[in-house]
Amino acid sequence: MIESLKKTAQAAVAALQTAGADKAQANVAYTVTHEFNVDGGEFSLFRTLFDKQLAMTAIQGGKKGTVAQNRYDEKTIEESAKACLEAAASAQPDENWDLAPVSENEDFVQGEPTPDTDKLFDRCRELMADIQARFPKIMMEQMIVSHKEIMKAKANSYGVLYSTHEGLYSVDLLFSAHEGDKASSFFGSGVVTDSLDRPFMELGSIEKDLKDVENQIETTGVSGKFEGTMVVMPGCLASLFYSLLSDFAGEGGLLSGTSPWKDRLGEKVADERITLSLAPLDERIVCGERTTGEGFRAENFDVIQNGRLNAFALGLYAANKLKLPRGKNDSFNMVVAPGDTSIDQIIASIDKGILVGRFSGGQPSSNGDFSGVAKNSFLIENGKIGPALSETMISGNMADMLNRLRAVSSEQVADGMMVLPYMAFDGITISGK
Repeated sequence: MIESLKKTAQAAVAALQTAGADKAQANVAYTVTHEFNVDGGEFSLFRTLFDKQLAMTAIQGGKKGTVAQNRYDEKTIEESAKACLEAAASAQPDENWDLAPVSENEDFVQGEPTPDTDKLFDRCRELMADIQARFPKIMMEQMIVSHKEIMKAKANSYGVLYSTHEGLYSVDLLFSAHEGDKASSFFGSGVVTDSLDRPFMELGSIEKDLKDVENQIETTGVSGKFEGTMVVMPGCLASLFYSLLSDFAGEGGLLSGTSPWKDRLGEKVADERITLSLAPLDERIVCGERTTGEGFRAENFDVIQNGRLNAFALGLYAANKLKLPRGKNDSFNMVVAPGDTSIDQIIASIDKGILVGRFSGGQPSSNGDFSGVAKNSFLIENGKIGPALSETMISGNMADMLNRLRAVSSEQVADGMMVLPYMAFDGITISGK
C-alpha cells in the first residue's frame, strides 16, 4: 500500500506539471479507523471507517492553487490537476510561495500500525469498570476509543518523496459528576498511545481529571476581587500556550504586524525558567509529525529557550514574506521544561489564589490581554486547595504573566500529544459576583 501511495503522489505531481504548474506538490493518505463508542455509560457502537485523501498544490507564475479530494483514481487526479491550476490562475501573485527542496527522502514507520482490537475492547471495559468502582459519581457522557492506521505519501516537483506508516490508539472522554439533583460542569480528558500495556486510567491526567470533577459538584463563588496567584493545570496550560504561539510567535500575529514579539527575536520575553519547545520527535510524543507541510524533514526546536525568544513558528511562505527563519516543524506538540518544585510545594507557598483546570474566554487581544471564566477550578487559601469555584473570572496579560512566574512544577503530564507541567503565575486578577 505504501509504495502504491508513493506512486500516486508522484503521478499527481506529474499531472500538475502537465497542466502547467511551475512547482507542484501532492499529499496522498489512506486511514483505517477502528472505533468503540460509549454513550451514557453504555457501549453503543463499534465501527470501522476507511478514508482516502488527496491534496494537490500548484504554484504557477507566483500564484498558488490547492484542491482536496476523497479519491485518487487516475481520472480524479487529472481533473483535480486542472482545477488546481484554475484556482491558481484566479489567485493573487506572490513570489514568496515555494516548496521544500529535496534533501534525503525517507520512509517512516512509527507507533503501532496493526491494531489489537480485542485488547483495545478489554482496556475499554476495564476503564469503565474502574470508573464505576472508584468514581461512582461520574457519568460518562461519551467515550470514544479508537485505533488509527495512517498511511501517507508526500511528493513534490523538486524530487521530495516521503512516506509514513503509523498507528496509534486514542481515548477521548467527556464526563460530568452527579449527586442527587446536583451536577458538575462537563469536562474532557484524553490521551493517545502506541501501546496497550498499561490501563488507560494510568495514562495522561485521566485519573486526576475524574477525581477533580467529582469534587466539583458542590461549588462556591469568590467574594469581591483580589490579585493573586493562578496555578494552571497542564491541560489548561496547553490552551493558553496555543494562544501564545498563534498570536505572539505564529504566522497570524507576525503577518498582521500585531504580535508584541515581532521585533524581539533573541531577546528575553519570559522568566528564565521557561523553555517552550515544539518537539514532535520527543520520545513521549506519539506519532509526531515527520515532515512539514511544504516537504521539509521535521525537527524539534525551542520557541522560548530559558526565557529568550529563540524562534518563531513560521511556515516557509511566512518566513519568506517576513524574511525570518523558518520554524523547523508545523506541529503543536508542545513540550515545556519542568521545574524543581513539586506541585504540592507550590500550592503550600500560596496565600491566596486559584487552581485552574479550564479557561472559558475569547482569544487574547493583540497585546495579550485576556479575560474569561475559570472552569473546573479550585480556590487556594493559606497553602491549601479549597472548595471548587463557580462564576469566577480571571484576567491578566499574557506577556506580563510570562515574566511573573512563581514556579514550574517538577511533575509533567504526558498525554502523547504534549508534555506539560503545572505553572504558577502571580499578579492575576481574580473576581466573583
